[in-house]
Amino acid sequence: MTVAFTFPGQGSQAVGMGKALADAFPAARAVFAEVDDALGEKLSAVIWDGPIETLTLTENAQPALMAVSLGVVRVLEAEAGLNLSRDVAYVAGHSLGEYSALAAAGSFSIGDTARLLRIRGKAMQAATPVGVGAMAAILGLEFDAVVAIAAEAAETEVCQAANDNGAGQVVISGHKAAVERACELAKARGAKRAIPLPVSAPFHCALMQPAADAMAAALASVPAKAPMVPVVANVLAQPIADPAEITRRLIEQVTGTVRWRECVATMAGLGVTSFYEIGAGKVLSGLVKRIAEGATGSAIGSPDDIAAFKASRG
Repeated sequence: MTVAFTFPGQGSQAVGMGKALADAFPAARAVFAEVDDALGEKLSAVIWDGPIETLTLTENAQPALMAVSLGVVRVLEAEAGLNLSRDVAYVAGHSLGEYSALAAAGSFSIGDTARLLRIRGKAMQAATPVGVGAMAAILGLEFDAVVAIAAEAAETEVCQAANDNGAGQVVISGHKAAVERACELAKARGAKRAIPLPVSAPFHCALMQPAADAMAAALASVPAKAPMVPVVANVLAQPIADPAEITRRLIEQVTGTVRWRECVATMAGLGVTSFYEIGAGKVLSGLVKRIAEGATGSAIGSPDDIAAFKASRG
């Protein structure tokens, strides 16, 4: 059995996530304390008590989701004897989850990762004025078809494929009017649905260039270390381990497509049969089953999940 750990992105947040873990395990409590210290505020209180509107702010959701994921990793190490370099072949994360994956693999400390994600969240929010951009999920068309529709709909504006999530689910991002044109085109060309997403900014498109510049500056002062296991990069859908390349791809990721379908397919092609989604929610586990035939996808986010993982290892 070859294992990959995957780490969720924005949208998986929920008030109370990680609370049972922190209540049950000192290793998880230590992670939340480290994140609070790094940010100079009690983000843990927002994570556990809400309100959801505050937790969902990009600058909070990104470090919060990382904190939950790293809490799970530390508990697996302390309670289930996990040794990442021995037991896991690859790590990968969806958008901000790539930072969680890198922290789990030792490229960045938890504190540095929290600070980087706070900067990333603020920069992505500030990159465009509210109302200028939009995102929408196109269901029922393949990736190449959506890329062509987005290019046609852009006209003189920005419209790009932001996330290729697999199973005929592609998210587009760009100027609001261009995204609306793309939705109409997609429906005319056979999409089952075109759903506007309730997001605060148009992520993973050229409108995010100011945020990419901010991350280039931030990452210049926080050098990545070589990860203990290769990370499958969002923008490449290939495993990388060179610190300079890790930094470069994280900067590209802000404006680039999250090639999640290809990331999972790459790992499956390299022999991964078991995908564990580490942290909040089960979005990525659901996608695995539709992308990689025969592979299993399961989520680890609660004390019960920890116990099940421990039992599965005999």
